[in-house]
Amino acid sequence: MKYDRIRTGFFESRPNRFIARVELDGKTEVCHVKNTGRCRELLLPGAFVYLQEADKPERKTRYDLVAVRHQDGRIVNIDSQIPNKVVGEWLRKGLLFSREARVYPERRFGSSRFDFYVEDEKRRAFLEVKGVTLDEGGVARFPDAPTERGVRHMRELIDCLEAGYEAYLIFVVQMKGIHEVQANWVRQPEFGQVLAQIAQRGVKVLAFDCQVTPEEIFLDQELPVNFERYEE
Repeated sequence: MKYDRIRTGFFESRPNRFIARVELDGKTEVCHVKNTGRCRELLLPGAFVYLQEADKPERKTRYDLVAVRHQDGRIVNIDSQIPNKVVGEWLRKGLLFSREARVYPERRFGSSRFDFYVEDEKRRAFLEVKGVTLDEGGVARFPDAPTERGVRHMRELIDCLEAGYEAYLIFVVQMKGIHEVQANWVRQPEFGQVLAQIAQRGVKVLAFDCQVTPEEIFLDQELPVNFERYEE
């Protein structure tokens, strides 16, 4: 996935989850934040950020805040639309199914709309994708804020299995420098419990980190998923 029209600036503040104030060319610009999560460990005053200039001049905000440079120099993509895009590119390359597989985004099953449905000869699969931006000491944790929708989707992946489909949950870690993925047991214990349950029932839980530059992001290395509960 490639970006164009990238600008850089310095984060100032986030009045609400949808917008941020960013210093750009010496002036404060109100930008759209393409992530409704907290991102508190990333969006710190003075942080170096990457903005994409919108291609619709009639928009209220001219820029989207899409990535942040971590204090250790890594670039962390926080665009919540990116995980589905990079997984879609990855699927169409034949890296999970064949190159001839038919990949359909946003397909409904039961009361949930899953991110992808794939048909490949006799194989039929539903896939749910979760973008991860929270890094705690080299462990990527999801979610950074409770998500009832995420829990419901995981439970309905079991329904997909019981109906004869394959079922996948894919964590897309939008950065490098991570050694494993784990549920955020502190923020939402229920998510961790259901994640472990669906893995035991046969849902394939995968995780990948990403190569990230200011203009590009793509899936890179597979990461282990740790289902064990931890306490803090």
